[in-house]
Amino acid sequence: MAKMRAIEAAVLVMRREGIDTAFGIPGAAINPLYAALNKIGGVDHVLARHVEGASHMAEGYTRTNPGNIGVCIGTSGPAGTDMVTGLYSASADSIPILCITGQAPRARLHKEDFQAVDITSIVKPVTKWATTVLEPGQVPYAFQKAFFEMRSGRPGPVLIDLPFDVQMAEIEFDIDAYQPLPVQKPSASRIQAEKALAMLNDAERPLLVAGGGIINADASAKLVEFAEITGVPVIPTLMGWGTIPDDHPLMAGMCGLQTSHRYGNATMLESDLVFGIGNRWANRHTGSVDVYTKGRRFIHVDIEPTQIGRVFTPDLGIVSDAGSALDAFLEVAREWKAAGKLKDRSAWVESCRERKRTLQRKTHFDNVPVKPQRVYEEMNEFFGKDTCYVSTIGLSQIAGAQFLHVYKPRHWINCGQAGPLGWTVPAALGVVKADPTRPVVALSGDYDFQFMIEELAVGAQFNLPYIHVLVNNSYLGLIRQAQRGFEIDYCVQLSFENVNAPELNGYGVDHVAVVEGLGCKAIRVHDANDLQAAFAKAKQLMEEFRVPVVVEVILERVTNISMGTEINAINEFEELALTGADAPTAISLLD
Repeated sequence: MAKMRAIEAAVLVMRREGIDTAFGIPGAAINPLYAALNKIGGVDHVLARHVEGASHMAEGYTRTNPGNIGVCIGTSGPAGTDMVTGLYSASADSIPILCITGQAPRARLHKEDFQAVDITSIVKPVTKWATTVLEPGQVPYAFQKAFFEMRSGRPGPVLIDLPFDVQMAEIEFDIDAYQPLPVQKPSASRIQAEKALAMLNDAERPLLVAGGGIINADASAKLVEFAEITGVPVIPTLMGWGTIPDDHPLMAGMCGLQTSHRYGNATMLESDLVFGIGNRWANRHTGSVDVYTKGRRFIHVDIEPTQIGRVFTPDLGIVSDAGSALDAFLEVAREWKAAGKLKDRSAWVESCRERKRTLQRKTHFDNVPVKPQRVYEEMNEFFGKDTCYVSTIGLSQIAGAQFLHVYKPRHWINCGQAGPLGWTVPAALGVVKADPTRPVVALSGDYDFQFMIEELAVGAQFNLPYIHVLVNNSYLGLIRQAQRGFEIDYCVQLSFENVNAPELNGYGVDHVAVVEGLGCKAIRVHDANDLQAAFAKAKQLMEEFRVPVVVEVILERVTNISMGTEINAINEFEELALTGADAPTAISLLD
């Protein structure tokens, strides 16, 4: 048997489990891991500027391609606590990432040693599994269990905390005898599939709700095939956006209180059965349960047993991985189709398409400063179907989901449930690192952008080019809009007279100067008619210098974006598009 440091065995296990990339920041308590990475090789390391940034880079990396697991590394104490937001974000969206922290030596854990904190206890609510390894011989098997936990059942993040002396201890370990543990996931049965198809067939106006679990299972093609065989329209959730292309005849729009389409909500309200696959009935998708469920029956398929009945009790619940469930549903659907047992859905589909054609929001405005709707129109015009959008939260993201178009799975990469400001920049860098060939466009408001702006330097240092569209209204726009109900506009203004940049006319931070100071490129746009040229210039700069390029658009200070408290009571602040000229890049044109 080979003798080695325990931490070297950990690196060998990570390599055997498929890890070739990590994001992190070295520190005294985790330097043994960095020494092992350097000695063994094979893991490309990206040096973050903030450990929270490293955790979001790991998230972006995982979310990019099926099978990816992002790894983030930090030292003891605050490095671990800085990772909590990334762990929460990953846990909420069922994203596997591996966080590794250093720790004080075992003999000093109870003595309030410098930067010694019980990180395992802190992160347990936001991880699938967390452990402080106290025996050197357990180190490789803790990593083995970590990969098993991340991949089995509902995916999620784990944290392994490694005391310094545990990392340094010598153990015997034979990597040639190591085998990853078999992944365990529940599967739908034939009987369950038949019952689900019978309910679907009995309905007059059924819908499929496609959640992020379908993307996690790499089962989007199966979802589309199932929809096509049964003729049932699809409502993707925000996390499931891209499971079916936006221009597919059966794509019926998104439903919800914010990131939704008027036609999606209208179609949901017309339905009589909802078949949810890999979704969790998030409150911003449903609004109140009473309105969402009234007059319709529900089938719910989810990999996690405790999700069934958590928000409301479905008429039929099935615990299954989304891909395995779709395999079972497809088997029955193909048989019933061949036997002529499936109901004709053409009239229902046509009514859904008519709503999609006639309930488009207007985007074409010539205002200066720019109205945000116009920015997304111009983005649709310039960026192609292969574009991968990355965003997190705020009016910018809500409007983006209302107006942009997504055509492929994993091409809308969004932090769903947690929604931390600052997520977008590091997540986009993680996406680019995972797939350097993918055209990536990030979308931020000014406050999200400012939260972790320092991570742009990572993009410059490691040549991770992408385009970042920054819509700047110098406001906490979403919170300002929420404050309307309190009749206040309080502590949400980001505007000030910048003594170093008077040309900003009160818009505060000189983002162009900051971005350039971090080694990247930036363009500022005041007129929407200049956006096509700005995007073209950004693409040219990105390709020439291989760094992130920011396109800042100066928006009008106040724009209220469509949203409400119920799916049948959305406040629409702008008129509908009446002609194709009102929304020239709408997914379904009026004329």
